[in-house]
Amino acid sequence: MQQAYYSNDIQSFCTQSLEEILGQLAVNNSFDLEQNLRNSWVDEIKLLQHVLQNIPTGSLAFEYTIPRIGERIDVVIAYAGVLYILEFKVGETCYPRYASDQVVDYALALKYFHQESHHRKIVPLVVCTKAPPKEHELKAYQDGVYHPLFCNADTLGPTLRKLTDKLFDEEFSFEQWLASPYMPTPTIIEAAQALYRGHDVKEISRSDAGAYNLSRTTQTLNRIIDQSKQNHEKSICFVTGVPGAGKTLVGLNIANERHQYDEQEHAVFLSGNGPLVSVLREALARDEVKRSKGEITKTESKRKVSAFIQNIHHFRNAALPPATQAPVEKVAIFDEAQRAWTKEQTAKFMLKRHSLPWDMSEPEFLISVMDRHQDWAVIICLIGGGQEIHTGEAGLPAWFDALRERFPHWNVYVSPQISDTEYTRGTSLKTLFKGLPLDERTDLHLSVSIRSFRNEQVSAFVKSLLDKDLPVAQHLYSALSSDYPIVLTRNLQKARQWVRKQARGTERYGIIASSGAKRLRQFGIWVQSNIQAENWFLNGKEDVRSSYFLEDTATEFDIQGLEIDWAVVAWDADYRIENGHFKSYNFTGSSWKTVGQRDAQLYLKNTYRVLLTRARQGFVLFIPEGCDADLTRQCSFYDGIYYYLKEIGIKEL
Repeated sequence: MQQAYYSNDIQSFCTQSLEEILGQLAVNNSFDLEQNLRNSWVDEIKLLQHVLQNIPTGSLAFEYTIPRIGERIDVVIAYAGVLYILEFKVGETCYPRYASDQVVDYALALKYFHQESHHRKIVPLVVCTKAPPKEHELKAYQDGVYHPLFCNADTLGPTLRKLTDKLFDEEFSFEQWLASPYMPTPTIIEAAQALYRGHDVKEISRSDAGAYNLSRTTQTLNRIIDQSKQNHEKSICFVTGVPGAGKTLVGLNIANERHQYDEQEHAVFLSGNGPLVSVLREALARDEVKRSKGEITKTESKRKVSAFIQNIHHFRNAALPPATQAPVEKVAIFDEAQRAWTKEQTAKFMLKRHSLPWDMSEPEFLISVMDRHQDWAVIICLIGGGQEIHTGEAGLPAWFDALRERFPHWNVYVSPQISDTEYTRGTSLKTLFKGLPLDERTDLHLSVSIRSFRNEQVSAFVKSLLDKDLPVAQHLYSALSSDYPIVLTRNLQKARQWVRKQARGTERYGIIASSGAKRLRQFGIWVQSNIQAENWFLNGKEDVRSSYFLEDTATEFDIQGLEIDWAVVAWDADYRIENGHFKSYNFTGSSWKTVGQRDAQLYLKNTYRVLLTRARQGFVLFIPEGCDADLTRQCSFYDGIYYYLKEIGIKEL
């Protein structure tokens, strides 16, 4: 694929005929050439030939395609060692906010993920040809990306000349820049959209030496599927990984590659995470409708997407007695499989919802459904260590118990790292694996977080923080804080201002809190008010239901498996520090009650693990000051965690 529809040095561009340039743009355009686009190109060419005619050196490109993701930059100009990113709005009489966000997004994508742009000065320019002149101040962020500037047809030339005089830097090869590797770390939403459009996991994930290559895990899983099919075997694979390591991405990739491979190999991505399913389905449908330009309706798109991503409970319910037939799917990918229910929780649900007596855990029943296949089947369990956050979630041991007791004929594939306590929940490996035909595969573990692309140590830092391992937490915070800001405040308004200031372009920010944070309501943080996840995660800055408004709060149930760029993490007294140790509480009626049950304590710890690992770029911790006049919000409830975070070294706003 051409990286740009047209590229040339500036001198040649200025002497080339309009027809030649337009012809090259049209030839490299793989879509139908609409009249409006052609007219815009004509106006852009004429304007730039006039503006750049006296510039002696430099290069430019029209319709530069950001590799793999598919977005296109109108014009890139490389001159005097500076990259200018131009977003044209031909005929526009004002400077729309969305245009500013758009060009900043392009600049950040290049800065973060385009190898030859990492150390370049990048200036985003919004060119609205008929808008009035706009005064602007030249300001740069620490990473070398400048605040967006605004020009019209008359001010573009003078603006470029002034910028060049101020920002002059070392020249670089534009040909080398065009050919540079692009190694993105997309959000799970962006990744799902790219995979659904036909991209491969190798294309949409970075491949630097510091991170596991997600394609290796995908390849290992594909080999197991092929082997199981060829040898008529049944196999179950456990893919483990730290928070944000890309487990869901691997699962989506397998489902996308094989969900319609042939009639004998239908694959499906299953999740019990309702918000994740809703958000991904909505995102895929919106993206397909947008790109089809009206050729497919949203209803039609959602119907297609439903075959690709399903709610695990719907899959389970369709297989309940009296049904005995095998499902159409030969490959079932269970996301967040550690959250499957215990026997007791499943029995309670089945009796209440379906009036069925029940004697199986959810893992046991799900394996039994796939075991109905007479020839072969594969189950892929995506396991997040320390991610069980709700009563009745069984964790990993329930899967191994079911395999040992009822399905010893299944091949079991695990990684050596499955021994970590976050996966075993204290069960010895000897007990966990007794009598099972284990096959260890190193590539079934993802050890490096790619969610926090600014720093890979965030999940390790959060683990040390929650484990009260102060020396390790201090060391990791010191190491990561320059690339991945984590700050502290006791003022919610300051927290809101901080995330708004940090975010650029359409980088998403929002408030998140524990579902048990019931005494934050006075601050407008009302966790008992359900959000609509699709609106919170996908809607724009103009929509009051979106995360951007910092009004609706997402809890661990809304955000697990998803992420935002910048977060306000509100910390209530449900998980506080007393006598040097974390202690769990539940607010019931009008007072806090101590949580004594060990599993419930673990769920609360994991709740904060989820909340503290949702931000891709940084977060601010909001710890209220408390009020001794209110017995439910005494200062001592909050001071322990506040001073512990200060002792770690977390900077206060």
